[in-house]
Amino acid sequence: MVIIQNKLISEDIFKVQFLCNLNACKGACCWEGDYGAPLTVEEVETLDHIYEDLKPFLQATSIKKIEEAGKYVYYEEIKEQGTTLLENGACVYMTFQNGQAKCGIEEAYNQGITKFKKPISCHLYPIRISKNENNGFDILEYDEWDICKAACTLGAKEQLPMYQFLKEALIRKYGSEFYEEMEGVGNYLLPK
Repeated sequence: MVIIQNKLISEDIFKVQFLCNLNACKGACCWEGDYGAPLTVEEVETLDHIYEDLKPFLQATSIKKIEEAGKYVYYEEIKEQGTTLLENGACVYMTFQNGQAKCGIEEAYNQGITKFKKPISCHLYPIRISKNENNGFDILEYDEWDICKAACTLGAKEQLPMYQFLKEALIRKYGSEFYEEMEGVGNYLLPK
């Protein structure tokens, strides 16, 4: 683990090569898994405020599920809020375009309808953040998952470390200065 600005960061985030390959996985992280995307308190409030703007970008089955179960749910097992899931396990904010999963929230953002791009947990994936309750540090770890093998293969081909692939998301979460320090660590850890 590496410490940067009171955050514990797995060395995998510097060493694993990663570049999303939607042609291979079709966005499976949006419909696979046991829980919806983790949400911060601020993101829950944001979803409450922008939901009506998102509806044109969502599937009818998703709108129905949201109206029945809510825009987000509390997952007791993991003790956090997350996006609601459809019965088939897909996130209610997921849509399909040209055979690939897309985020309805991000589509609204791309069209200038909202200023909220998508949950930071989605933007940062495959990094997952947990909190060390003893010292308050965020812990950033690589959530290794078989559905992302093609992303690791493509990342290795392009020689793109995960933290560089996730630059925009890391800056969004922690700021430019944090990312610059990550670059310094990455330059130290990675072979030249």
